[in-house]
Formats: sequence, C-alpha cells, structure tokens
Amino acid sequence: MTAEYSAHHLQVLEGLEAVRKRPGMYIGSTDSRGLMHCLWEIIDNAVDEALGGFGTRIDVILHKDGSVEVQDRARGIPVDIEPRTGLSGVEVVFTKLHAGGKFGGGSYAASGGLHGVGASVVNALSERLDVEVDRGGKTWAMSFHRGEPGVFSNGSPASAFTPFQERSELRVAGRAPKGATGTRIRYWADPQIFTKDAAFNLQELEQRARQTAFLVPGLEIVIRDERPGRETEEPVETSYRFDGGISEFADFLAPDSGVTDTWRLTGAGTFTETVPVLQPSGAMVPTEVERECHVDIAVRWGTGYETVSRSFVNIIATPKGGTHQQGFEQGLMKVLRDQVTQNARRLKVGNDKLEKDDILAGLTAVLTVRLPEPQFEGQTKEVLGTPAVRQIVSNVVTRELTARFTSTKRDDKAQTSLLLDKVVSEMKARISARTHKETQRRKNALESSSLPAKLADCRSNDVAESELFIVEGDSALGTAKLARNSEFQALLPIRGKILNVQKASISDMLSNAECAAIIQVIGAGSGRSFDLDAARYGKIILMSDADVDGAHIRTLLLTLFFRYMRPLIDEGRVYAAVPPLHRVVVMNPGSKPNDTIYTYSEQELHTLLTKLTKAGKRWQEPVQRYKGLGEMDADQLATTTMDRAGRTLRRVRMQDAEAAATVFELLMGNDVAPRKEFIIDSSDRLVRERIDA
Repeated sequence: MTAEYSAHHLQVLEGLEAVRKRPGMYIGSTDSRGLMHCLWEIIDNAVDEALGGFGTRIDVILHKDGSVEVQDRARGIPVDIEPRTGLSGVEVVFTKLHAGGKFGGGSYAASGGLHGVGASVVNALSERLDVEVDRGGKTWAMSFHRGEPGVFSNGSPASAFTPFQERSELRVAGRAPKGATGTRIRYWADPQIFTKDAAFNLQELEQRARQTAFLVPGLEIVIRDERPGRETEEPVETSYRFDGGISEFADFLAPDSGVTDTWRLTGAGTFTETVPVLQPSGAMVPTEVERECHVDIAVRWGTGYETVSRSFVNIIATPKGGTHQQGFEQGLMKVLRDQVTQNARRLKVGNDKLEKDDILAGLTAVLTVRLPEPQFEGQTKEVLGTPAVRQIVSNVVTRELTARFTSTKRDDKAQTSLLLDKVVSEMKARISARTHKETQRRKNALESSSLPAKLADCRSNDVAESELFIVEGDSALGTAKLARNSEFQALLPIRGKILNVQKASISDMLSNAECAAIIQVIGAGSGRSFDLDAARYGKIILMSDADVDGAHIRTLLLTLFFRYMRPLIDEGRVYAAVPPLHRVVVMNPGSKPNDTIYTYSEQELHTLLTKLTKAGKRWQEPVQRYKGLGEMDADQLATTTMDRAGRTLRRVRMQDAEAAATVFELLMGNDVAPRKEFIIDSSDRLVRERIDA
C-alpha cells in the first residue's frame, strides 16, 4: 500500500478480461453452481428460440472428456457481417459483452436472455469453445481459446492453438442438409477459473430440463450422459416433453391430494415505460414504448398445509419472486377475503380476517409471465423488478378467480365451497394456536417433566452448543451413553422404523409414539405452528446403522422432518452421522503400538489394504466389519462418530429431504401404478452384488 493514488493506479479491463478477472459477478461462483450456471446460459439461448416458435428439440450431451455440448434445430446464430464491428455474427455473440438480438430489435418478443452477456461469458470462462452453425445449406464453424478466436491443431483443448492475427475467419466446415438450420456449441470449462471439484450435476440438469419442458409445451429436451464412473458404461439418455404445459407442472409438483382441480388463470395487460432505444446513428435515445405482458397461472389447493410455488419470467425461474409474485398474492388475498366476507354467516368467521398464510396453505402454484425486456435484479435473474407487472398479474388473478367463484357450474360451486372451508379452517387453527401460545407459560428444560423417560438429556442450556442424537435401538443407546459428552450431547432412542408419514394423516402421525416423542423432545411444535426459535437443540443428528435398514430409518426420519419440521432443514440444523464400516488394525513391529484405521466404504477398504500390501505392512485378520452401532465399544463410537474432534457429519440439505420425500411417495405412497412402472424400468440396472442379503 502506498499513500500515492493517481490515475496511473487505475486499471481498465477490456472485453472478456473483466469476466475472467471477476467471474463471480457474472455466474455467481466458480464451483459446481457457477459451472451449471454457464450451461444454463447456453441452454436458455436455445430455449428462447423454441419460445419464439423455432425448433422443437434441444440435445444436451455430457461428453466423456468433461466437455458439454448443446444442440438445437432453431434459426442458427447469424453468420453474416455485423456492420458496426465488421465481425461475423458468431464472433460478435461469443466475444462482445452486451451484444445480441434481445435488446428490443424485434428478433424476440419475449426471451430469458436480456443482457447479451450469456454466450460471451461462457466463452471467456472456457478453455476451449467450438461452435457450428447450419445456415444457407452450409455448416459454419469457429473455435475459441479462453475467449480468443483461432484454430486448434486437433480436437483436444490442450492441443496447439493459433490465434487469428489480422482478421478472424468463420470457416465453412461442410454442407448442411437442405433447409436445415441450427446451432451446436461444445465447450470445455477452464480449470484456471473453476475449482477442482466443480462438476456437472446430472440430477439438477434433469430437473431443470423437466421444468423447461413443462413451461414450453411441445418442446423436447434430451439429456445424454456419456461420462465414465457410473454403474453402467452405457450412456444414459433421458427425454422430457410435456404437451399439457403448466397444468401438468402443477399436478407434478403437488405434494398432496386435491381439494380443487388445477385451475388455469390467463390474461394479458399493457403498460408503457421509457427506455433507451438504440438509433441507427448509434445514439441511445429515451423513448416511450408500449409493452404487453401475458400472464398464465396454474393453481390448485390440496389437503395439506405445504405451499409449493414456482414463478417464471420468460421461462427463467425467479426463486426469490418479484413484482409478479407480489401481484399474484395481492389478487389471491383480495378475492378470497371478499368471498369469505360474502359467506361470513355460513362460514362463522365473525370479525376475523384472513392472512396470507391461511390462503397459501396447501397451495400449489405455477406462475408465468411473458413480456419484452423485463427488468431483473442482476445477471442471475432471481427477482423480477418491472413495477407495472404487479398490477397486471393482480388484475388477471382477481378477474379469473372471481369468475370461478361466481360460476354456476356444479363442479366450480362444489370446489370453491370446499376451498373457502379450507382457508377458514386454517385461519381458525392459526388463531387458536396463537391464543394457546399466549396463555401457556413456556417451560424450560428443568420443568419439562412431560419429556419422554427414555431421553438422556444434556446439562447445557446453550441451544447453539447442544446436540440431539436420534439413535437406532436400545443397544446403540447403551454404548452411546458411555461415548457421549453429557455436557452438550443428548440421546433419544427410537424403536426401529418409525411411521411412514408420507401417506399417514396428521392425527396418525401425532398418535405415533416415536414421532410424538421426537416432536416433544425438540420442543418447537410441528407443521405450520413450528417455531424454530423454540427448538431446544442446535443440531439434530440422525445416528443409524451403516446398512440398508439404517438407511431406511434415516429416510423415514428425514421425511418426518421434511413434512413437519422443515425450518430445521432450511436452517441446516439436521445432520446424518457417518459411522465407519470397517476397523483395520495395522500391526507395527516391536513394541510400537498398533495403528487403528477406520474405513467408510468397501472401495475405501480395498484401497487401504492395497496400499498396506505395497508398503509391506500386515494387519489383523479378519478385518472387523461393523454390522451396527451396537457392535462398537464406547471408545470406538466416540472416536469415529460422536467426538467433535474426529467425527464426520453430513449436513442434510433441502434437496436431500425433497429427494427422500419423492422416493417415499414413489416406493411407499398410495399410488401403485408409478411404483410398478419404476420397478419394471429399473430392473435392468440392478447390481446383484449391492443387495445386502
């Protein structure tokens, strides 16, 4: 640091240098999340074309060499010369920030791309990028190395690269079939930018592809995974196409049986806004333009209390909402409050008012709006900011829902009546819970005489430090009592497999002794009345055996937390202990004490034994294989699983719990047909050696 600070200390980053210097500004992070964001940018460009009616299929291929390829059959990137820069359209798109066809030039009525940086950012952060375009009966091709156009000596990103010296060349690579158009982009992410463990997540990719196929009816998206390291060497290919649109999406997302059918609320509105418009002279002139906003919403209410809401602007997910979400909730509140007031005598509501949570309980909604040049907050496009959209969405919801409530059709009358009964019962339950909470003195741990007798509580009153271990069976409890630190570690044993709450009613769940004990010990309630601040422990740790039954118990517990104590998972306070599978005692020569090494998988054990053999070391035979936690003595359990200094914990994320609930609904839910179909389709992927029998 120097006291002198003048203009020569300033740096001006030109073009793609800024992207490579500060990648987080454009893609959020340089781990797997940022890697996936780059892929979304390329896929979304192809989806924008499909949204405009060009192309009905997109292929995404994860290649063996770590590259990824996106193919579409749309119009193809322009290959003619852009007059201002003198470069081909392909080079402009991939090398110039804020360049593209989505700035109101008439190429796209509505698109997810807005800033003109998506393709160029991906190019800047790629070790190599190849693009091929089919247009005019020819296949045009160009390659880039970290954003710079040039020629590679062969097909590898590590091959010799020769940049263009005077002018770039968009070469003709071959002939395209007559009338065929489209774009193929293949790129290798730059290891200088992304972390070593960054990888494409197939599950996340398939989830996003399914979502997009729901939002663009008739579009087929094919995901092909050719990467090595899977159980089968054959490529895995999955295709998604849905002609029912967001109605199908809402039915897919719904976690419970319906009180109403899936209703579609559609409409449009116009608004004016002043935006800078690029003139032929190159100047930006503020101009008042009229915009049209199309609204399409699918809603259904179910018997549960969970709210599942997805919102989109031009196919781009807006997980943090925005003005369209505000307008949607505003319209719902207005209509349902009016209807409850009109039916106050039948519903016996008195002077009580509905609140937002009463209306959202059990709601599954897919909200989509389409408009030209929406205003987002940042390149990640998580929040819509266009102010006029709020009133347009609110008006559409108010008009369409009011029409549904005033309809003379028998089905509409029956369903709207059930819906009013549901929201009013939610309101009464909320008021009752609040009254009960205000009148009941909150007990502390010393006064909790009603806590289960089998709970071995800890001494500390510091919630942040305390840990509750939910252990499998009394045998594991006995060892765990000796292994724990009783100052801050509490133990609650459960008898084997708890109730499957995925298909049980709330009353069945509350009357189940094991479920009731877990809720009672945590002390924060359940369902909508769950109060995270009242939880008595900072960490909830699921400690089950490292076998199939243990995994089953862990999944049952996860489903309980996911459905009735979700804020604990949202806050990252639920963990799974990772007990070892094997104990290897390595014999040392002479009087030197033997070494003890624990391994956590069969592969890890074989790797260790191979390493010991090469080093000429011997170990005690047979290697101890733990069938359960009860087989460990207290010292071993403390060292491997409970002592903070040496244990391994897996934090349960929201995706883990959602996956557990989805698997449970498939394998143990009430609907038999999908389970049968899953078993038939998956039978050829069964590996006999993995069956624990």
